[in-house]
Amino acid sequence: MTEAKPPVAATRPHSFTAHGVTIEDPWAWIKDPGYPEVADKDVLAYLEEENRFFEGVMAPLKPLSDTLFKEMRGRIKEDESTVPQRDGDWIYWTDYETGGEYPRWWRKPAAGGADQLILDEPALAAGKEYFRLGAIAASPDGRWLAYAIDDNGSERFEVRVKDLTTGALLPDTIPGMLSEIVWTSDSTGFLYGLANENWRTDNARWHKLGEPVENDLEIFREADEGYRVAVGETQSRKYLLVSTGDHVTSEVYLLPADNPAAPLVCVAPRKPGREYDVDEHDGRLFIHTNDVDPQFRLVTASAESPGEWSERIAPSKHFYMTGITCFADFFIVEGREDGLDQIELHRYDAGIAPVRLQFPEASYVAGLGDNPEYAVSKLRLGYESMVTPGTVYDYDVAAGTLETLKVQEIPSGYDGSKYRTERLKIAARDGTEVPVSIVYPKDFPRDGSGKLYLYAYGAYGYAIPPGFSTSRMSFLDRGMAFAIAHIRGGDDLGQQWYHDGKLEKRANTFNDFVDVAKGLIERGFTHKGGIAIAGRSAGGELMGAVVNSDPDLWGVVIADVPFVDVLNTMLDESLPLTPGEWPEWGNPVEDKAAFELIRSYSPYDNVAAHPYPPMFISGGLNDPRVTYWEPAKWAAKLRATKTDGNVLVLKTNMGAGHGGKSGRWESLKESADEMAFVLWQLGVS
Repeated sequence: MTEAKPPVAATRPHSFTAHGVTIEDPWAWIKDPGYPEVADKDVLAYLEEENRFFEGVMAPLKPLSDTLFKEMRGRIKEDESTVPQRDGDWIYWTDYETGGEYPRWWRKPAAGGADQLILDEPALAAGKEYFRLGAIAASPDGRWLAYAIDDNGSERFEVRVKDLTTGALLPDTIPGMLSEIVWTSDSTGFLYGLANENWRTDNARWHKLGEPVENDLEIFREADEGYRVAVGETQSRKYLLVSTGDHVTSEVYLLPADNPAAPLVCVAPRKPGREYDVDEHDGRLFIHTNDVDPQFRLVTASAESPGEWSERIAPSKHFYMTGITCFADFFIVEGREDGLDQIELHRYDAGIAPVRLQFPEASYVAGLGDNPEYAVSKLRLGYESMVTPGTVYDYDVAAGTLETLKVQEIPSGYDGSKYRTERLKIAARDGTEVPVSIVYPKDFPRDGSGKLYLYAYGAYGYAIPPGFSTSRMSFLDRGMAFAIAHIRGGDDLGQQWYHDGKLEKRANTFNDFVDVAKGLIERGFTHKGGIAIAGRSAGGELMGAVVNSDPDLWGVVIADVPFVDVLNTMLDESLPLTPGEWPEWGNPVEDKAAFELIRSYSPYDNVAAHPYPPMFISGGLNDPRVTYWEPAKWAAKLRATKTDGNVLVLKTNMGAGHGGKSGRWESLKESADEMAFVLWQLGVS
């Protein structure tokens, strides 16, 4: 399709030795030594050359990409708005102006009165290549609005404070923030956390309005470089919460919301491998923990003796408890049973049987929505499935009934009867049954001739929900199927499912994905070479592993901001995320076995001289999570090593980070390009 020759990145001698092994890395120079500032002329020239090649490859596909963009945009309500929700004396909501990239934030008095525009994101984003709103929080008295913005994708946010009575900005400005914003109960200040030079939030601070930022009180500092600090509050807003931890261990402190200068009270000291989180009701702590079982349980303790735990709900073999929220008259337990979301309403009187909310479909996503208040008689819920658009309900606690408040509107039209969805179980090579959520047109052929898009993530205990997507319809309406593989490494079937895909069991994640693909072929959904696969971040690592192991299975690969230079990254303690990632991947600095394990699957280190499928790789110059050189080095090594003539493109967003371009339409354009590439390579008209 293009006559342009792909760029050839220079090689420069570079090697390092660890655990007696010397590794050559001739593309190491692509990592600018001045990072996070990227100013090396050779590095920038190479990335720009790759971007020009990308534009050249995509130019003939522009009509298709434009068509896809119009389709996807046509399914999004231009003046979309959220369902208003009360919080104290005010009712809050957001909306988009017709054609707007970013939402506006509104409120009105609950007692009645005019609408008030409290934050205008389109105005804040005007003239910027990138804009993202981070934390946003109104003060309890409704006078102040604190919010955080990032205008380059680096995720180093700047906090600003607005007087909602006058519309004026206060001089209080806090750069370098990386946390939530949590107000004290008297509305005189808030808690937050700063990112240190290594992009790690190792502190919690209290800012008092009107005081110089340099005078802010540091109320907590974490010494372990692998831990991250977060701030929050209980649902009752009686306590502020300061939590610290890594991927496997947590520790939580209580602070009276009316006295942030009070001594912190530790709920329970950190214990390796023990995770817990805390809510509160009437002076009693409700603690959700995995201390005795990876399925989690609920224990309670008095706020005066927070370490003396008594069991309220025991762990269950079949029910994976994912969270607890305490309201004034009841508490909600969320979890998954056999991988499907469940919501249970419990009374504080243990003698009253809990109520499990019922949903109609065999595979769906359901959970608590926006519920800012403590004393409520109705619960805001969200629900969707692969064929049911996003739906907002209010659940009447007394009546036990659901009221539909909003169903996602699709302006160009939607007929759910045109599609079918199933939840399959496909056996992996070790006999483990892996769930698969799949949606397809009702007339989809089951003779193996079909084309299929397969997505997965498989890391950090993050489950990919089988939800609704308007963009996905552009595949379905061209006759394709779309599947999500709920592979080990996520917590789709419980925390043990996560443990079974990490550290020394990491290979299960890759094998599950390959075996799901083979199972879908055996069931007639597709054929070898008829599968598009996609993953993002750690899911991009998955893409890198499976194109090394089974390249002939895939028809085309999308790898967005892929974590593929795993060995180098996990050996580099100076990188922002590395120490905190060792519980997930292993510590190759100190542990030779971890070094050898990571080296055995790290996609960059295992690129081999064999054919690879067509590949679309993306990165972000300002990405602090997966640094830009990971996809860039990988693309360079693939070009120099692979033995096929299949197209490979690398697109680096020069003004964005991990999430790609900002704004709802700009991000859709990126999706349209990827979709056009997939359809082209699969030969789908």
